[in-house]
Amino acid sequence: MTKPVQAAPVKMGRIRLKRRAAILAAAEQEFACNGFKGTSTSAIAERAGLAKAQVHYYFGSKEDLYQEVLATIMNQWNLTLEDITADDEPAEVLSRYVRAKMHFSRERPELSKIFASEVLRGAPILQTYLGKQQYEWVQSRAAVIRAWVEQGKMRRIDPVQLIIYLWALTQHYADFNTQVLAVMGKDCLTDEEYGELTDQLIDMVLVGCGIATRDTSTHVR
Repeated sequence: MTKPVQAAPVKMGRIRLKRRAAILAAAEQEFACNGFKGTSTSAIAERAGLAKAQVHYYFGSKEDLYQEVLATIMNQWNLTLEDITADDEPAEVLSRYVRAKMHFSRERPELSKIFASEVLRGAPILQTYLGKQQYEWVQSRAAVIRAWVEQGKMRRIDPVQLIIYLWALTQHYADFNTQVLAVMGKDCLTDEEYGELTDQLIDMVLVGCGIATRDTSTHVR
Protein backbone atom coordinates (compact mmCIF):
# COMPACT_ATOMS: atom_id res chain seq x y z
CA MET A 1 0.00 0.00 0.00
CA THR A 2 1.38 3.37 -1.01
CA LYS A 3 1.96 5.73 1.89
CA PRO A 4 0.34 9.16 1.61
CA VAL A 5 2.64 12.07 0.86
CA GLN A 6 3.41 13.97 4.03
CA ALA A 7 2.45 17.64 4.01
CA ALA A 8 4.76 18.66 6.85
CA PRO A 9 7.58 20.06 4.62
CA VAL A 10 5.07 22.13 2.64
CA LYS A 11 3.49 23.44 5.83
CA MET A 12 6.92 24.25 7.27
CA GLY A 13 7.80 26.12 4.08
CA ARG A 14 4.67 28.23 4.41
CA ILE A 15 5.45 28.97 8.05
CA ARG A 16 8.95 30.11 7.16
CA LEU A 17 7.69 32.35 4.37
CA LYS A 18 5.07 33.82 6.70
CA ARG A 19 7.63 34.49 9.44
CA ARG A 20 10.11 35.97 7.01
CA ALA A 21 7.42 38.29 5.61
CA ALA A 22 6.42 39.30 9.14
CA ILE A 23 10.04 40.13 9.99
CA LEU A 24 10.49 42.24 6.87
CA ALA A 25 7.21 44.08 7.48
CA ALA A 26 8.24 44.81 11.08
CA ALA A 27 11.70 45.90 9.95
CA GLU A 28 10.17 48.37 7.48
CA GLN A 29 8.21 50.00 10.29
CA GLU A 30 11.12 50.11 12.72
CA PHE A 31 13.71 51.40 10.24
CA ALA A 32 11.24 54.03 8.98
CA CYS A 33 10.42 55.25 12.51
CA ASN A 34 13.84 54.98 14.17
CA GLY A 35 16.45 54.84 11.41
CA PHE A 36 19.15 52.23 11.11
CA LYS A 37 21.06 53.15 14.26
CA GLY A 38 17.94 53.54 16.38
CA THR A 39 16.52 50.16 15.40
CA SER A 40 17.32 46.92 17.20
CA THR A 41 16.56 43.35 16.24
CA SER A 42 14.78 43.04 19.60
CA ALA A 43 12.34 45.77 18.58
CA ILE A 44 11.83 44.15 15.18
CA ALA A 45 11.18 40.79 16.83
CA GLU A 46 8.68 42.30 19.25
CA ARG A 47 6.78 44.06 16.45
CA ALA A 48 6.75 40.84 14.40
CA GLY A 49 5.52 38.81 17.38
CA LEU A 50 8.59 36.57 17.31
CA ALA A 51 11.59 35.83 19.49
CA LYS A 52 14.85 37.65 18.76
CA ALA A 53 16.49 34.28 18.02
CA GLN A 54 13.91 33.66 15.29
CA VAL A 55 14.81 36.94 13.62
CA HIS A 56 18.48 35.97 13.59
CA TYR A 57 17.56 32.55 12.21
CA TYR A 58 16.27 34.21 9.03
CA PHE A 59 18.65 37.18 9.00
CA GLY A 60 22.12 36.87 10.50
CA SER A 61 22.35 40.49 11.59
CA LYS A 62 20.54 43.81 11.58
CA GLU A 63 22.76 44.82 8.65
CA ASP A 64 21.60 41.80 6.63
CA LEU A 65 17.97 42.64 7.32
CA TYR A 66 18.53 46.30 6.43
CA GLN A 67 20.17 45.33 3.14
CA GLU A 68 17.21 43.08 2.32
CA VAL A 69 14.79 45.95 2.92
CA LEU A 70 16.86 48.29 0.74
CA ALA A 71 17.02 45.67 -2.03
CA THR A 72 13.23 45.39 -1.90
CA ILE A 73 12.94 49.15 -2.38
CA MET A 74 15.23 49.29 -5.39
CA ASN A 75 13.68 46.25 -7.04
CA GLN A 76 10.17 47.65 -6.65
CA TRP A 77 11.12 51.07 -7.98
CA ASN A 78 13.03 49.72 -10.98
CA LEU A 79 10.52 47.06 -11.98
CA THR A 80 8.28 49.20 -14.20
CA LEU A 81 11.20 50.42 -16.33
CA GLU A 82 13.00 47.07 -16.40
CA ASP A 83 12.19 45.95 -19.94
CA ILE A 84 11.60 49.19 -21.86
CA THR A 85 12.88 49.49 -25.43
CA ALA A 86 13.26 52.15 -28.10
CA ASP A 87 10.18 50.71 -29.83
CA ASP A 88 7.93 51.53 -26.88
CA GLU A 89 5.85 54.69 -26.71
CA PRO A 90 7.27 57.12 -24.13
CA ALA A 91 3.79 58.39 -23.16
CA GLU A 92 2.77 54.89 -22.11
CA VAL A 93 6.04 54.06 -20.36
CA LEU A 94 6.33 57.32 -18.43
CA SER A 95 2.65 57.32 -17.46
CA ARG A 96 2.90 53.77 -16.20
CA TYR A 97 6.09 54.52 -14.27
CA VAL A 98 4.69 57.61 -12.57
CA ARG A 99 1.50 55.76 -11.67
CA ALA A 100 3.43 52.80 -10.25
CA LYS A 101 5.77 55.03 -8.21
CA MET A 102 2.89 57.09 -6.85
CA HIS A 103 1.06 53.90 -5.89
CA PHE A 104 4.21 52.67 -4.18
CA SER A 105 4.54 55.95 -2.27
CA ARG A 106 0.95 55.64 -1.07
CA GLU A 107 0.98 51.94 -0.19
CA ARG A 108 4.57 51.58 1.06
CA PRO A 109 5.70 55.02 2.29
CA GLU A 110 7.94 53.45 4.92
CA LEU A 111 10.22 52.00 2.27
CA SER A 112 10.71 55.37 0.60
CA LYS A 113 11.50 56.98 3.95
CA ILE A 114 14.08 54.28 4.72
CA PHE A 115 15.78 54.91 1.39
CA ALA A 116 15.79 58.68 1.95
CA SER A 117 17.27 58.21 5.42
CA GLU A 118 20.00 55.95 4.02
CA VAL A 119 20.98 58.50 1.38
CA LEU A 120 20.92 61.39 3.86
CA ARG A 121 23.44 59.61 6.07
CA GLY A 122 25.82 59.17 3.13
CA ALA A 123 24.48 55.83 1.89
CA PRO A 124 27.07 53.69 3.73
CA ILE A 125 25.17 50.49 2.91
CA LEU A 126 24.03 51.50 -0.57
CA GLN A 127 27.24 53.23 -1.67
CA THR A 128 28.54 50.32 -3.75
CA TYR A 129 25.14 49.69 -5.29
CA LEU A 130 24.56 53.35 -6.16
CA GLY A 131 28.04 53.67 -7.62
CA LYS A 132 27.80 50.68 -9.93
CA GLN A 133 24.50 48.81 -10.28
CA GLN A 134 22.20 51.82 -10.03
CA TYR A 135 24.49 53.87 -12.27
CA GLU A 136 24.45 51.17 -14.94
CA TRP A 137 20.67 50.77 -14.59
CA VAL A 138 20.06 54.49 -15.06
CA GLN A 139 22.45 54.68 -18.03
CA SER A 140 20.69 51.81 -19.81
CA ARG A 141 17.28 53.49 -19.39
CA ALA A 142 18.75 56.83 -20.39
CA ALA A 143 19.90 55.22 -23.64
CA VAL A 144 16.28 54.28 -24.42
CA ILE A 145 15.10 57.81 -23.70
CA ARG A 146 17.80 59.19 -26.00
CA ALA A 147 16.51 56.86 -28.72
CA TRP A 148 13.00 58.26 -28.23
CA VAL A 149 14.41 61.77 -28.61
CA GLU A 150 16.24 60.86 -31.80
CA GLN A 151 13.06 59.28 -33.19
CA GLY A 152 11.18 62.49 -32.52
CA LYS A 153 8.89 60.88 -29.97
CA MET A 154 9.71 63.50 -27.33
CA ARG A 155 11.54 66.80 -26.98
CA ARG A 156 15.28 66.90 -26.38
CA ILE A 157 15.88 66.51 -22.68
CA ASP A 158 18.67 65.18 -20.49
CA PRO A 159 17.48 61.60 -19.87
CA VAL A 160 19.39 61.12 -16.63
CA GLN A 161 17.92 64.30 -15.20
CA LEU A 162 14.46 63.21 -16.33
CA ILE A 163 14.80 60.02 -14.29
CA ILE A 164 15.97 62.05 -11.28
CA TYR A 165 12.99 64.40 -11.69
CA LEU A 166 10.62 61.44 -11.73
CA TRP A 167 12.14 60.08 -8.53
CA ALA A 168 11.83 63.45 -6.79
CA LEU A 169 8.26 64.10 -7.93
CA THR A 170 6.87 60.72 -6.95
CA GLN A 171 8.83 60.01 -3.77
CA HIS A 172 8.00 63.42 -2.28
CA TYR A 173 4.49 62.20 -1.48
CA ALA A 174 5.94 59.49 0.73
CA ASP A 175 8.97 61.23 2.25
CA PHE A 176 7.22 64.53 2.98
CA ASN A 177 3.65 63.38 3.43
CA THR A 178 3.22 65.51 6.56
CA GLN A 179 4.18 68.65 4.65
CA VAL A 180 1.97 67.74 1.70
CA LEU A 181 -1.07 67.30 3.92
CA ALA A 182 -0.32 70.46 5.88
CA VAL A 183 -0.15 72.75 2.84
CA MET A 184 -3.26 71.10 1.39
CA GLY A 185 -5.10 71.59 4.68
CA LYS A 186 -6.00 67.92 4.98
CA ASP A 187 -5.56 65.12 7.50
CA CYS A 188 -5.33 62.51 4.77
CA LEU A 189 -5.96 62.00 1.06
CA THR A 190 -8.73 59.85 -0.32
CA ASP A 191 -8.03 57.37 -3.10
CA GLU A 192 -9.85 59.68 -5.50
CA GLU A 193 -7.76 62.70 -4.48
CA TYR A 194 -4.54 60.73 -4.77
CA GLY A 195 -5.62 59.52 -8.19
CA GLU A 196 -6.21 63.11 -9.29
CA LEU A 197 -2.76 64.10 -8.04
CA THR A 198 -1.25 61.24 -10.01
CA ASP A 199 -3.10 62.23 -13.19
CA GLN A 200 -1.95 65.83 -12.81
CA LEU A 201 1.64 64.72 -12.28
CA ILE A 202 1.48 62.56 -15.41
CA ASP A 203 0.16 65.56 -17.35
CA MET A 204 3.08 67.69 -16.15
CA VAL A 205 5.65 65.06 -17.07
CA LEU A 206 4.24 64.43 -20.54
CA VAL A 207 3.82 68.12 -21.35
CA GLY A 208 7.35 68.81 -20.11
CA CYS A 209 8.68 66.05 -22.36
CA GLY A 210 6.79 67.45 -25.34
CA ILE A 211 4.75 64.27 -25.67
CA ALA A 212 1.24 65.62 -25.12
CA THR A 213 -0.70 68.76 -24.30
CA ARG A 214 -2.82 69.16 -21.20
CA ASP A 215 -5.93 68.61 -23.31
CA THR A 216 -4.75 65.45 -25.04
CA SER A 217 -2.46 63.73 -22.53
CA THR A 218 -2.68 59.98 -22.25
CA HIS A 219 -3.31 58.31 -18.91
CA VAL A 220 -2.31 54.66 -18.71
CA ARG A 221 -3.88 52.75 -15.85
